[in-house]
This record gives sequence, structure tokens and C-alpha cells, in this order.
Amino acid sequence: MPIIQVQMMEGRPKEKVAELIRNVTNTVSETLDAPKENIRVLVTEIPKTHWGKAGEPVEK
Repeated sequence: MPIIQVQMMEGRPKEKVAELIRNVTNTVSETLDAPKENIRVLVTEIPKTHWGKAGEPVEK
């Protein structure tokens, strides 16, 4: 059973997260010849206060 973890900054609409889950599932299914029912996609949204870039939180 493939398990795919995606980490990204929070703030995207629920519809976009759902689209990402669908697209990742379809790609993994086609690539590995795995049934979609066996594929798990975990999306973790990280607050901008907890995401750093160039030594600064991205929220700035």
C-alpha cells in the first residue's frame, strides 16, 4: 500500500487540496499499477509562522 506524504504551507483552498490528493493518487496508481483503493495521501499543512526561508518566517 503506497503512502505519500505532502507537506506544504497552509492557506490553499480545500478544493485545491482535494485536487492535489486526486492527482497524486492517479499518478501513483498509473506509475505503480496500484489500485487507487490501496493508495493513501497524507497532506500536512504547516503554518506560515513555522515555515522559514532565508532565515525568516515566510509570514513576513
